[in-house]
Formats: sequence, structure tokens, C-alpha cells
Amino acid sequence: MIESNPIPQSYDEWRHCITVRCGIPLTQTFVEGRIKELRDGDHRRTREFREKYGPDHLNRVIGWFETALREAQ
Repeated sequence: MIESNPIPQSYDEWRHCITVRCGIPLTQTFVEGRIKELRDGDHRRTREFREKYGPDHLNRVIGWFETALREAQ
């Protein structure tokens, strides 16, 4: 099945992509690390993400990680 937009547009799509398609458990440790990295505007991977997907999507993804963190606690 080919998706029309492979970039998740909602928390549920994002969570499915991370946990099912990528097989990454959203543990508290993993999520906290990703939030820290994504909030660091000087981090190389954060800069690359922002350049590729834009600041709005970066902020959306940070919000999704924050939601996942609340669920993991």
C-alpha cells in the first residue's frame, strides 16, 4: 500500500509510525532523550530535521513526544 503522505499528520499516525512501522517502543528514557535533542536548536540532527520538514512540523513532533512522555509516566 502506498500512502499519499508518508509524513504523519496526527499524533495517532505518528505513534503508529514510531511504534509499529519502526518498532521503537516509546519508553520514558527514549522519549526524554528525543525531546532534549529536538529542543536543542544547535544539535545537528535537529537542524537537519527543521531544514527538511520546517519549524512547524518540528514543533508538532516535539508536542507529540511530550504527549508520549505523559503517557509513559
